[in-house]
Amino acid sequence: MTKFTELLRFRYGDNAVNIIEDIDNKDSLTTLLSHRSIRAYLSQSLPAGTLETLVAAAQSASTSSNLQTWSVVAVEDENRKEELAKLAGNQAHIRQAPLFLVWLADLARLTYIAENSGLPHEGLDFLEMFLMATIDATLAAQNAVVAAELLGLGTVYIGGIRNQPEKVAQVLNLPPHVVGVFGLCVGYPDPAVNAAIKPRLPQSAVLHRETYQLATQDEAIAQYNEVMKAFYAAQNMNIPGDWSEHSAKRIAFAESLSGRDRLSEALKNLGFKLR
Repeated sequence: MTKFTELLRFRYGDNAVNIIEDIDNKDSLTTLLSHRSIRAYLSQSLPAGTLETLVAAAQSASTSSNLQTWSVVAVEDENRKEELAKLAGNQAHIRQAPLFLVWLADLARLTYIAENSGLPHEGLDFLEMFLMATIDATLAAQNAVVAAELLGLGTVYIGGIRNQPEKVAQVLNLPPHVVGVFGLCVGYPDPAVNAAIKPRLPQSAVLHRETYQLATQDEAIAQYNEVMKAFYAAQNMNIPGDWSEHSAKRIAFAESLSGRDRLSEALKNLGFKLR
């Protein structure tokens, strides 16, 4: 069994996936296939230049029209991490990680450039620009994650940054037209805490050829439900039911969104018109 085959088995179980293995740079693909979320970190500091390396990787990601509508705030101060942890659902790994990155959808820079040039910036008022900024931030962050993992670091995304966007903006001194879209813990994984590769849906559920098909996904979802029940048990995760039940509960009510049901209101409070 090759390394790739082993990793694909972790990711897809018995659902075989054929990938190209005859490539020169196997390390990068191995890193991608080995990704896992890390929620326990050593207290070890990061080497000098780590942050700058991650940002260089982030800035090497694609960006729509080269507008670069994202920024990132690096948080290492213990008190500020504590504040952000409380705002993001009291997640302990935010406090524990030596570096916490808050990725921003940032339209303030373009607003500033336009105003300094004496030019209008009506285009920034539209939903398209907020969506562009969010996508830009996401692409940049994922590049940083891959770079971090190549450096032997672990990461986990924190969507809880969107629970209370206005308060996060206050903690980070964000100007209007900027919002934290997610956080990212970065640090050395604690080897005493097992972090397994989490299985994903079979490719037959997410890969559509030529046209989208929903009705044909039943078998793949049923298979995945069984895989995830076994995964929950093996990882001692107290999650009742299967993946479908767990996911349905996650979207059942507005309250299920942990405060993010008012995101549209929060964005407008932060200066995004979303026309």
